[in-house]
Amino acid sequence: MSDNEPFDSIDPAELARSSSDAREMPESLRGIDHAKVDRLGEVIVEPDDAMLMDLERAEEAAHASFAERNHDQGEQVPRALVIIVDDNAGEKSDRIGSLVAELLAEDHFGVDAVVRVASRKSKVRGALETAVVGGVDLAVTIGGVGVGPRDKTPEATKAVLDRRIPGIAQALRSSGLACGATDAGLSRGIAGISGSTVVVNLASSRAAIRDGMATLTPLVRYVINDMDRWNQ
Repeated sequence: MSDNEPFDSIDPAELARSSSDAREMPESLRGIDHAKVDRLGEVIVEPDDAMLMDLERAEEAAHASFAERNHDQGEQVPRALVIIVDDNAGEKSDRIGSLVAELLAEDHFGVDAVVRVASRKSKVRGALETAVVGGVDLAVTIGGVGVGPRDKTPEATKAVLDRRIPGIAQALRSSGLACGATDAGLSRGIAGISGSTVVVNLASSRAAIRDGMATLTPLVRYVINDMDRWNQ
């Protein structure tokens, strides 16, 4: 309404609605300085590398604290060894190893080491035998499970197993296909027990690793507990 508009032209219904809206406005919203609200966005600080590193260190400390509490309470934290099967050492192998170790730590496995071996049957078998002698609970291999001439991980694994567990390999293939990880779904990988160590082959794509570890760790815990029950 302009200053010169006569009061007779005011619509009473519109005036009533305006008054009602004013009465219904929450007390907390009245008197807000919208200019100050607009300026809030100017002081939001984007996380820098130092902040992200602090967050990572805090997460690592939390995992370490969890493991320490379990140890104090007499609960055994399963130990794992990660074996990357790759002819080419480099950044890719390092990233794969870091990813597997991170996923194991998230599921509260202690990772003894991440090692890389060439895609040769003797090298893979030697690494697995070292894991078994070292008494780790889980030895997981990454790679070498395809149909290429140098994909020998299943053959090397079969040579060290005392007993196979087909259900683990089947579960990994099924979940791999379901999540779209073709290399996991078509993997020739096997799983089983050597001594007191659970040995499992995984494909090497990130999807196969992420899905495979999510499927694998609860199954491995079950097998470990089952073996412990019979060893008591």
